[in-house]
Amino acid sequence: MSYGSDFVLTLFTNDIELARRADEAGINRIGLDLERLGKAARQQHLNTWISDHDENQLPALRQALNKSKLFVRTNPPHPRLGEEIDRLIEAGAEVLMLPMFRTAEDAANFIEYIDGRAEVSLLIETAAAAVRIDEIVQFKGIDEVHIGLNDLHRDVGLKSHFELLRYQFMNTLSDSVHNGGIPFGFGGIGRVNDDRLPIPSDLIYAQYPRLRADRALVSRVFTSPDYTQLDLTREVAAFRDCMDKWNECPEQDLIEARDMLWMAAKTL
Repeated sequence: MSYGSDFVLTLFTNDIELARRADEAGINRIGLDLERLGKAARQQHLNTWISDHDENQLPALRQALNKSKLFVRTNPPHPRLGEEIDRLIEAGAEVLMLPMFRTAEDAANFIEYIDGRAEVSLLIETAAAAVRIDEIVQFKGIDEVHIGLNDLHRDVGLKSHFELLRYQFMNTLSDSVHNGGIPFGFGGIGRVNDDRLPIPSDLIYAQYPRLRADRALVSRVFTSPDYTQLDLTREVAAFRDCMDKWNECPEQDLIEARDMLWMAAKTL
């Protein structure tokens, strides 16, 4: 096994055929984005995707998966989150992610609601959660911490998510999560050598070993414009090979890639 082959990829989709192909291609976790509460108001002026997924789609999605784990992003903390979690686990969800939480208590309640019945993924995308990270990672039962670059960069007042990758702030978050003995991930990835991307995917890939991250979301652009015309197995394998190459690079090469990423981002 290697860094690239062990890297955990998560795809959000309610497209059963895409889920089947992604499962065969070796994407580790596939599922639904059910976050609704507050999201439309928060992102109404932004060119971002808001999911139309529905939890009733979980049984069919589960049937399409042979190797991948069934993944769900829940709503943010709300009074009936425990009931929501019970339904999702009953429908077969194996990994649950909590978005847009702010306090250590929010994280503790999420862990308690799940009660060992599924894996716990905490999505850090608010400044309040980020500054409390040392307290949060002390809780038992956390299976991963993921940094949501899009919402977090806005909450801390930065111009873009690339700016987050430039500063020591992300290193500090990574160190805190690793000190808690918890796997760390962030952001999303596109395909190798996809010339449609505003930033070369290779420069994004380099940030993962630099920040000691071993998981990422599969961006929508990875499977667009038409996944039926893609060899997803080859594309996922190319990503994993590229991650192995970056992981073997000297630290200075990773730092240079970070600086090149920032220079490219400033021209957008």
